[in-house]
Amino acid sequence: MRDLMERAFQGGLDAHHRSEAATKTPAEIVSDGFEEEFARYSTPRSWWRIATLPDGEPVGFVPPARNAYHPIIGHIAVLPEHRGHGYIDDILAEGTRVPVEEGGVTYARASTDLGNTPMAAAFARAGYATVGEVVDMTWDAPL
Repeated sequence: MRDLMERAFQGGLDAHHRSEAATKTPAEIVSDGFEEEFARYSTPRSWWRIATLPDGEPVGFVPPARNAYHPIIGHIAVLPEHRGHGYIDDILAEGTRVPVEEGGVTYARASTDLGNTPMAAAFARAGYATVGEVVDMTWDAPL
């Protein structure tokens, strides 16, 4: 899944990912995510899903998980060459289904950057409620 995550950064709309990309390669960003974020999840990697076309070509992915507080959509993406075809709705549906059916929970949480309006719209179509907002700020000036 690492290679798909690296590919997904191309043209991504989340500001924090774009900010990271100014100083790190996609491989470094993904590696950090595996070491710092995904390592803390208490759920099995068998929950992770790769969406494919009938011929097996990957379209996107979702690693549903459970962090210290909630079942979550740990990350979700459609690969750049497949964006704009509505695949995100099916990927999100599967990412939501897995923790409910395999983890016995009744909900999952997810987040996206305010500027990522296509992802925010997908969450809304899937019935996700907005329960909070977070502002991440970055400084352009070197420290």
